[in-house]
Amino acid sequence: MLLPQAYSATDYLRSTENGISNTAYFADWGMFGFPRWTGRNHNLGVGNFSQSSATENNYMEGLTVSQFLYDFGRVKGMIDQRKAQLDEAKARLKLTNLNLIFEVNKRYYALLDAHQIVRVYRQAIVQRREHLHQAEVMAKADLKPEVDVYITKADLARAQMHLVQSENAEADAKVGLDNAMGLSGRAPQYYLSTPLSWGPVKESLPDLVKLAFGLRPDLLALEDEARAAGAVITQYRSDFYPTVESMAGYVGMGVGLPVVSNGYVGLQMSWPIFNGFRTVSHIEEAKAQEQTVEHAIQDLEQRVILQVQTALLNWQASVDVIRRAIQTRDASRIELELASKRYVAGLSNVVELDDAQRRYVADDAAYYNALYGYSVAKAETDWATGRALGNY
Repeated sequence: MLLPQAYSATDYLRSTENGISNTAYFADWGMFGFPRWTGRNHNLGVGNFSQSSATENNYMEGLTVSQFLYDFGRVKGMIDQRKAQLDEAKARLKLTNLNLIFEVNKRYYALLDAHQIVRVYRQAIVQRREHLHQAEVMAKADLKPEVDVYITKADLARAQMHLVQSENAEADAKVGLDNAMGLSGRAPQYYLSTPLSWGPVKESLPDLVKLAFGLRPDLLALEDEARAAGAVITQYRSDFYPTVESMAGYVGMGVGLPVVSNGYVGLQMSWPIFNGFRTVSHIEEAKAQEQTVEHAIQDLEQRVILQVQTALLNWQASVDVIRRAIQTRDASRIELELASKRYVAGLSNVVELDDAQRRYVADDAAYYNALYGYSVAKAETDWATGRALGNY
């Protein structure tokens, strides 16, 4: 509305032409009007105001231009409101993208974890087959009881069952990732290229919270909404003061062709002297809305701090879990190697070997689950701070 507004109109009417003496007025054309001159008694004598039902042609054509001059903030407030609403919509879109990125990350890491668990059970099957072969050879040589053969067969079948379950979990994880990427039912063939990894956490809570306050789209959206509410207050306050604009144009009118042409130029000022306290009510309502948004911002800031702190604590804890998982897995591997040697040497039974094998498989799977927990905690931290938007 800061730029000139131009409108044109053309009329044709078949109507009576009873005079109403000399007068001029603006027709209602929305926010703009065309001056109309009527009532010169036309074909009647001076002072003759008799009425007739006869109709004649009426033609009108016109062009009017209006330029806003000043309104004590209404137009500027409206522009600021629209800009803030646009920024809010963009922030909401970024929030959707941020949530989508987090969901895809979680699904991707879940697929990597499931893939590693499949490898764990495939390796377990290989080891169980070796143990079964050892048990069969030693049972035939009467070095071990025949029950060892059946125990190791059961262990092998159990490992095969776990493999089936883990492969199904991997397939489910891939379906979940395809869905998160919007490729359900039409995903191309792809392969996992990045293994699960980990590293030390060097982030600090104050830096992450500061980052979140500057990047979180939902927080930015509320701040934009608060700006829009403030702009609405400015608009309503302007109703206490006049609005000034300039108008100029051309209008042609007549009962026949060619029409009689007239031009005009002038200033128009409107001032709502009293509107039943409507302006005051609107301002109070807008202020209440602004305060509501401000309280929502404060509440969200607290939740952002909680989310960032929780994510950071989980991320830091996941590093300790991984370190313990590595130590446990290494010890289990050595235990399994010793148990296997003791079994072959006849110094232990198959139960000891079976227990060592189970512990190693469980600890190996726990290590990859710990890597998964680390990756998800890091992704959650990137989501809580909003910095994931800059990574993709």
